[in-house]
Amino acid sequence: MTYQSKSEFSKPEISQNRKRLPNQRWYIYPQNLELANKLAESTNLSPIINQLLINRGIETVEHAQVFLSPESLKLPSPLEEFPDLAISLELLQHSIATKEKIAICGDYDADGMTSTALLLRSLRWLGAQVDYAIPSRMHEGYGINKRIIEDFHNEGVGLVLTVDNGISAFEPIARARELGLKVIVTDHHDIPQELPPANAILNPKLISPASPYYGVAGVGVAYILAVCLAQQMGSVQDINKPMLELFTLGTIADLAPLIGVNRRWLKRGLQLLPKSSLPGVQALIQMSGVQARGMESQNNSPSLTPNANINSDSRSHINSNSNINSSSNINSNTTNNLNRNPNNKSLKTLKPEDIGFRLGPRINAIGRIGDPQIIIELLTTDDMGIALERAMQCEGINRQRQEMCEEIEHAAIAVVETEYLLSLKDDRVLVIVQPNWHHGVIGIVASRLLERYGVPVFIGTYEDNETIRGSARGIPEFHVFEALEFCDDLLGKYGGHKAAGGFSLPAKNLDAFRQRLSEFANQCLEVHHLKSLLKIDAQINFDRINHELYEELNTLEPCGIENPDPIFWTPDVQVMDQKTVGKGHIKLTLCQTIGDRNHKIKAIAWRWRDYFPLPKRVDIAYKLRENHFNGNTTIELEILGVRLPDRSNLFPKVIKKPIKSSFEYNQRHYICAIYPNQFSGELRIKNPEGIVLAVELGKNTGLLGANRQEAQTVDISEQRYQVIIQVAWNALSRLLEDI
Repeated sequence: MTYQSKSEFSKPEISQNRKRLPNQRWYIYPQNLELANKLAESTNLSPIINQLLINRGIETVEHAQVFLSPESLKLPSPLEEFPDLAISLELLQHSIATKEKIAICGDYDADGMTSTALLLRSLRWLGAQVDYAIPSRMHEGYGINKRIIEDFHNEGVGLVLTVDNGISAFEPIARARELGLKVIVTDHHDIPQELPPANAILNPKLISPASPYYGVAGVGVAYILAVCLAQQMGSVQDINKPMLELFTLGTIADLAPLIGVNRRWLKRGLQLLPKSSLPGVQALIQMSGVQARGMESQNNSPSLTPNANINSDSRSHINSNSNINSSSNINSNTTNNLNRNPNNKSLKTLKPEDIGFRLGPRINAIGRIGDPQIIIELLTTDDMGIALERAMQCEGINRQRQEMCEEIEHAAIAVVETEYLLSLKDDRVLVIVQPNWHHGVIGIVASRLLERYGVPVFIGTYEDNETIRGSARGIPEFHVFEALEFCDDLLGKYGGHKAAGGFSLPAKNLDAFRQRLSEFANQCLEVHHLKSLLKIDAQINFDRINHELYEELNTLEPCGIENPDPIFWTPDVQVMDQKTVGKGHIKLTLCQTIGDRNHKIKAIAWRWRDYFPLPKRVDIAYKLRENHFNGNTTIELEILGVRLPDRSNLFPKVIKKPIKSSFEYNQRHYICAIYPNQFSGELRIKNPEGIVLAVELGKNTGLLGANRQEAQTVDISEQRYQVIIQVAWNALSRLLEDI
């Protein structure tokens, strides 16, 4: 038997511009209406908001109270949580008192640079003689090294302070101790088998995972150290706000989890940023066009039932104590009325997305392809003129970074489509290495390729003829660091965690590396995993989308890692109008018919030019967003996912005989029919050559062939099958509705 080719059976739908829809798998959270209604009685929020809380693991009134009112979180003393904090404070105070030189070794990402700026500002304010160094991304790579240690020693430095690095730098820190330098390591990365011989180590991975401090990024560790030192020296009131602003920038830009103490402090910091006390932050906001928005203040967050409420006296006590901990042994008369707004019900605030997509990239661009000194000067200067100059440099370098990313992404897609696309399901991992790509941006391109193809991505470029250096991004079922460990004997340096990593290897090992990664991927991934996972909170209809719902969603802010923006979906939406705008975005007008009313709404799909034009009817997944234009504010959709509607719900529960129809598609005549069976029913589509696609309703696979005995199993979620199935359902739908 000779099979008709799959491409001949179902050719692409309209033009060559749209070859496919996004390669996604949707996970829709199960809805727990009983628990949502129960929580609603206490939180005074609608059941849908309480369902969002449940989706985030919040299932008790007490947990909801802390989440909705982060100021109610009872914080233990940092001195009790971080064993080496006391010795760190002692070392720093001694250096400040004796005018001993202190040197900070930072990192070139947003976390490392904001950490460096935070400690420079605070230590200088406290009278320290302090300077800094950041290793070269291109020539030295991540972390403190022996060259930096030798330079510090030659400059007469007595105390070295690492930020956002150092936990794995055994040899450089051992060298520092040989030279008589004291070392404090502040870091948040995973703990190696052997700790460096530092005088003190501050790392949340060394404390209990149950601690509210466990999720802080490098800038969070620096913030805790700086606040505690300032408290001990009686100066926290003067420098608290700028430190909190830098903590906010670094934490969000580093994708730290927005839970625990991060949530509490970020809520305050986001309210400070619109009227920042730092010229550099003011200049960044001005250049990026970020606009603050009104949001409910902490004092106006949803109230709980009387039994669950914190009374006004206890709330006042919490807000009037130390920024770190009200019961800390480090006492100061620091007040934290950052969330108080006695005269107005609404505060101007930024959202994490403003930092994640506007401010953060401008900072990170410098670390990727520029000189980190630009950011350090931007965030430490008190001169607005210098701040604006540095912000303009950030703007220009970020544009270069964007152009570089676009160029490399297009080149990478071309390579994948011509060389690797057909083998992805067998390899289950994408390894792509090309010369002359900038190492500083290939991590961004790796994320975009992962989103496009749904497989783990390892992307690299040649440092020279003998060495490759790269970045990796993974999907939920694939552990990047474990994959790199699986290739240990083939690699040079490597590191990372579950979702991302970095590596280097001899160029001669590339083929073996590709094969070994495929072996690892085939051990942990099934074919159905090879699609981007989109987690969806709930289904809503367009008539529910309004300003009231949007404002209620603000009670979940700040949203980000481990507290994602709510994602909704709406089935069978009509695409009334669509066009490409800007750099490949799709702007849409969508319509849902509910009863006898049509509900229309505007939407945007960022960087979706490859999917233009979208089909006329689709299921959509999206976030809600505000659009401010000409003084008007409207609620629009940010499209995250699209799939063809499931027409199987039109199938009658009981039919006694087949229902048949036919249709023309790409100037070819097809016959389609629904046949009853003992389970649900089967859709069959026959092409002019007699090849049949048979799909049992509700299944993800079908049979393709001239007869059932010799037919091959195919994945009907692929675009070429989805399109022809959709056209067949359209042909049958009128007949089905008449039954």
